[in-house]
Amino acid sequence: MARRIDVTGADGVRLAAWEFGDPAKAGPDPGEATAPDAPGVLLLHGLMGRASHWASTARRLSARHRAVALDQRGHGRSEKPPEGAFTRDAYVDDAEAALEQLGLGPAVLIGHAMGALTAWQLAAKRPDLVRGLVISDMRASALGGASQREWAEWFTSWPVPFATLADVRKWFGEDDPWVERPNPARGEFYAEVMAESPDGWRPVFDPGQMLRSRETWVHDAHWEELAQVRCPALVVRGLDGELGRAEAQEMVRVLPRGRYAEVADAGHLIHYDQPEAWLAAIEPFLDCLDGE
Repeated sequence: MARRIDVTGADGVRLAAWEFGDPAKAGPDPGEATAPDAPGVLLLHGLMGRASHWASTARRLSARHRAVALDQRGHGRSEKPPEGAFTRDAYVDDAEAALEQLGLGPAVLIGHAMGALTAWQLAAKRPDLVRGLVISDMRASALGGASQREWAEWFTSWPVPFATLADVRKWFGEDDPWVERPNPARGEFYAEVMAESPDGWRPVFDPGQMLRSRETWVHDAHWEELAQVRCPALVVRGLDGELGRAEAQEMVRVLPRGRYAEVADAGHLIHYDQPEAWLAAIEPFLDCLDGE
């Protein structure tokens, strides 16, 4: 089960937050009352993602935490204003608003890709709201204009509308030119961000808004903000992901309280490719935070 909670983000944008699983319990007896001070966790998906991508992680964490995933602006069930701001500040302010309105802070932020960048920028801005940080497969270096052009071309290559969800899974898991070898988990990931329309299956997001969102970070490096994160932080990379080992280890060095983990047989979508190994990588870190 997931319970929807509405949040008002920056500029009044309506956001959907989702609390997964049962609330954390106090004491060893699962029948005891809900602990009012269960540590908060806010999960932030990456570009094109949605809160439901965190479902298995959030349900596992909900045994001991109040685990909430946010549909960020332009994504999932949150508002997608045609003329809305899709800047870094807007995404960070939205996450800040979610923490404050849900009463989660000081919380652990768990972010994937773009969501990880939002998480560490918020941790740098509001250290009082963030007690720990998990960065999943997000680079701190600039990606450059060529990367943005590649993404624009990739969006135009999508054979939308897809006739069926099976076609979605096959294209993103096998036929997409960006796929080096068959990846069923990738197909499932993209099937989850499609919705049925009269002519077939289309993404729940506007690709143009995704490019606008990406434009605001790909040209800049983000090392300075990383160095401003004062809470414990775990950098997690998939062995075959987009974040290389050398850069990941440099990020750990730059973080004042950085730690490192990598997950074998995982690509960019670590929590989808290897969900149990992903949890095995982050749970000891969360246990240490809870013990402090």
